[in-house]
Amino acid sequence: MKKKPFRAGTHGKSRSLPRLRVLVRPAPHLFGRQRGWVIADGRPISVALGRSGIRADKREGDGATPKGVWHAREVRYRADRGLRPTTRLPVHRIRRQDGWCDDPHDGRYNTPVRLPLRASHEEMWRPDGLYDLVIVLDHNSRPRRAQRGSAVFLHIARGNFEPTAGCVAFRPADLRRLLDRLTPRTAIEII
Repeated sequence: MKKKPFRAGTHGKSRSLPRLRVLVRPAPHLFGRQRGWVIADGRPISVALGRSGIRADKREGDGATPKGVWHAREVRYRADRGLRPTTRLPVHRIRRQDGWCDDPHDGRYNTPVRLPLRASHEEMWRPDGLYDLVIVLDHNSRPRRAQRGSAVFLHIARGNFEPTAGCVAFRPADLRRLLDRLTPRTAIEII
């Protein structure tokens, strides 16, 4: 299947873009439950999903990508590995001391934290490049509930599209093209 590029946004111009609809669906007949497609602007993008596939009843540590309708809250990126992304979302640079709490017994569960931290956490400054560009979703954020999953992101995939711990992972160029069109109102539906 030949990929068609996204149309780039028009930042700073008065023309508004049509509302983008983003659909994430599994592709078990092609890849198994750990791979899928993101359909945006009618174009399919190959992605990696959680090692347990997509589940409606997401639990901390289950390796599942959470089923539902989510919205992008913010973008985080490594300035030493790329330019500031073009986006309509709030943008934050990832620093060496940045983490994300994944300890359901800690009051900072599913929020960004400053390292070092005794509670269980993810390090945002990763040597493998997976978090060089991260779109934070609003999964389990309002209200935050213990054990319902944390750190669910759209991020960069490993080269061979290995399964994630519950995120949706993209080729870097595909993630940047999608990011160019996302707004806080864009519905990201995982089915």
